[in-house]
Amino acid sequence: MQESHVELKRSLGLWSALAIVIGTVIGSGIFFKQASVLQMTGSTNLAMLAWLLGGLITLADGLTLSEIGSQIPHTGGLYQYMTHIYGEFWGFMSGWMQVIVYAPAIVGSIAGYLGLLVTNFFGLGAVWKAPIAIGTIILIAMLNMLENRYGAAFAIVTTICKLLPIAAIVIFGLFFGREAGFGETVTSIHQSVGNFGVAVLGTIFAYDGWILVTNLGGEIKRPEKLLPLAIILGITIVIVLYLGVTFGIFRSLSAAKINELGQNATAYFALNAFGAFGGRLVNIGIMISIIGALNGKMMSFPRIYYAMAAKRHLPFAKQISSLNRHTQTPVVATTILLALTSLMILTVDTDRLSELCIFAMYSFYIAAFVGVFILRRRNGGKPAGFSTPGYPVVPIIAIIGTSFVVISELFSDFVGAATSLVIIGLGIPLYYWLKRHYKNDDSIDVM
Repeated sequence: MQESHVELKRSLGLWSALAIVIGTVIGSGIFFKQASVLQMTGSTNLAMLAWLLGGLITLADGLTLSEIGSQIPHTGGLYQYMTHIYGEFWGFMSGWMQVIVYAPAIVGSIAGYLGLLVTNFFGLGAVWKAPIAIGTIILIAMLNMLENRYGAAFAIVTTICKLLPIAAIVIFGLFFGREAGFGETVTSIHQSVGNFGVAVLGTIFAYDGWILVTNLGGEIKRPEKLLPLAIILGITIVIVLYLGVTFGIFRSLSAAKINELGQNATAYFALNAFGAFGGRLVNIGIMISIIGALNGKMMSFPRIYYAMAAKRHLPFAKQISSLNRHTQTPVVATTILLALTSLMILTVDTDRLSELCIFAMYSFYIAAFVGVFILRRRNGGKPAGFSTPGYPVVPIIAIIGTSFVVISELFSDFVGAATSLVIIGLGIPLYYWLKRHYKNDDSIDVM
C-alpha cells in the first residue's frame, strides 16, 4: 500500500553519501578511456594533464553546487535548485528532460554495456545482452524499493569492490611497471592528436555523475554539512584514483602499445600483469564497478520523479509521489524508471539518446552555477550555508568549464543539441496542462 503523506527518512550518513558519489562516477570510463585521451593529446604528459584539468573543473563544479545544496537540501537535486532559483517553469524544464529521456537513457546505456561485458566474459551469444541488462536493473530496482539503507549499504560494498582492481593497477604500475610513465609520445599518430581540448572534454564526461547524490538531499543526515563534504571528498578521491590508474597503465604499457590497443589496453594490461586468473578477477572488478554505478543511478534518479510529482509537475502525481508505508521509498517512481529503461533497451539506441541529453543537461548545470551569485545577492552578498572556497573565481571556473562542454557539443553534434531542445520544448504544453489540471490541488512539501 502506498501513502503520499509518508515522508522520506533522513538516514544516510557521510559514508553512504560518499559511496554514492564515488560509486556513481566510477563506472567503466576510467578503465577504457586512457587510450582515447592519449591519442587526443599525443603524449603521456599531456594526457595526465588532461585528466587533472578535467578533475579540477569538476571539483570547481562540486564546490559551487555544494553552496547551493547546503541552502536547498531537498530531494530532487538540480530540479529543486532550478525551481528555487529561477521559478517553477525552469525547474520543470530541467526535471522533464531528466525523467523522460536522460535518466532511462543513462541507466539503459550503462546496463547495456554491462550486458555486453557479461556475454563476452561467459562466452554467451549477443542475444543475451538485453536480457542480462534488463535483469540486472530489475534486481537493482528491487533492492532500492527496500529501505534506503540497503541501497546505501550496497553502494558502500560495490565501491569497496571497485577499488580493488583500481588498487591493483596503481600498485603494479608504481612498483612493477617498466615504462617511463611520463615523457612518452604516441609514435603511431592518430588523426586527432593535438586536440587537447577534446581530450579534456572526454575526461569531464568520465567525471560526470557526482551531482546525482544531490537527488538524495532529503534523505541525508545534516545535509547542510554532509552533502558538501560528500561531494568535495568524493570528487577529490575520484581525481586521485583516475590519475593513479592512468599513471599505472602508462607505467606498465608503452604509449605506442596503448595507442595500438585502444579500449582493450586495460584488459591487455590485466592479462599480462596478473595472468589469466588475475586478469579475469580484474574484469570481474570492472563489472562490479559498473553494477555499483547502476545502483547509484537507480537509487537517485527516482527521487527526481518523486520530487516533481510532489509538486504536481507530472501526470498521475499522487501515485508517483507516494511512498511505501513500510520502506519509505518511492516504489512507484522506481517502477516507472525501470519500465522506461527496459523499453528503451529493447527499442532504441540508449547510447545515442544519452548523448542527445548532454547539451541540455550541461546548459542547466551552467544555470545552476550562475545561481550561486543570485542566491548570494538574495542573502545580502553572503552565503547562507556552505561557502564556496575561492568565491567568485571557483564558480566562474565552473561556469567556463561547463560552457566549454556546451559549446563543444553544439559544434560537434548540432543535430543532437537541437534534438535535446526539441525534447525540452515538448514539455512546455505539458507544464501548462498540469498547471490547469492541478490548480486546486496542493503540492507536497518535499524535504
